[in-house]
Amino acid sequence: MAADNASSVTEFILSGLTDQPGLRLPLFFLFLGFYMVTVVGNLGMITLIGLNSHLHIPMYFFLFNLSFIDLSFSTTVTPKMLTSFVSKKNIISYAGCMTQLFFFCFFVFSESFILSAMAYDRYVAICKPLLYTVTMSPQVCLSLLLGVYGMGIWGAVTHIGNIMFLTFCADNLVNHYMCDIIPFLELACNSSYINLLVVFFVVAVGIGLPITTIFISYGFILSTIFHISSIEGRSKAFSTCSSHIIAVSLFFGSGAFMYLKPPSVLPLDQGKVSSLFYTIVVPMLNPLIYSLRNKDVKLALKKSLDRITF
Repeated sequence: MAADNASSVTEFILSGLTDQPGLRLPLFFLFLGFYMVTVVGNLGMITLIGLNSHLHIPMYFFLFNLSFIDLSFSTTVTPKMLTSFVSKKNIISYAGCMTQLFFFCFFVFSESFILSAMAYDRYVAICKPLLYTVTMSPQVCLSLLLGVYGMGIWGAVTHIGNIMFLTFCADNLVNHYMCDIIPFLELACNSSYINLLVVFFVVAVGIGLPITTIFISYGFILSTIFHISSIEGRSKAFSTCSSHIIAVSLFFGSGAFMYLKPPSVLPLDQGKVSSLFYTIVVPMLNPLIYSLRNKDVKLALKKSLDRITF
């Protein structure tokens, strides 16, 4: 449904993170710094995995895609947010807003499901090590990845379809630093309980299915680890999962806090602050978590730096 058919609004004004002029410049430089770390960290991880043949295994295949998703996710949101700190009116067209919302939803869902694919990979590696090569064959990894991006498309298309049926009568000020679903539901003049129910259902699937997969995988992993007799063996098994557990906790914790509570429980202004965590902070932290806590990545980084130095 086109913008001119659905509503009299052809563009939106994003209110941004703060309306206090004194905070705008410090916040601009703070989030610019975050974005630069995100870009360098994730591009670095993609390059390291691509250039080092000993990292061409399923675990790093998924990590490569996680870094790509994080980089793209951050790029979908951050540049437009930075604009709000330096411009008087941060205007975005209806088409531009829908495009940002589509890619935002696509990358959120993709990240959610890539984390569950990584949990399944760890389950096979620890619980069925002798069958690992067969079970996590290139064909299986590719099928899992297609499932990840397929669910990303499903989530994005469903949310966009839900928003497209809304009518925006006069008010075009979006109380957010990006085009997100909840602010649109508050802004629309024909928003109903059904629209909110659709959002809740889609988000519940996007969080529920991956979380269930992750919990089941780690249930089997913990059971296997407790049956390992040597302390060294247990420690090694735990260390291979620790980075992933941290990444999962950060992403799903902040996402659930934002979307799986009624708007009355979490006011939108507080929601903006909590959404900063999974849109800006998590994509920045993931490459740091995986590089600082992973011997293979640190070894690959050392080798790459030695080559450059040589």
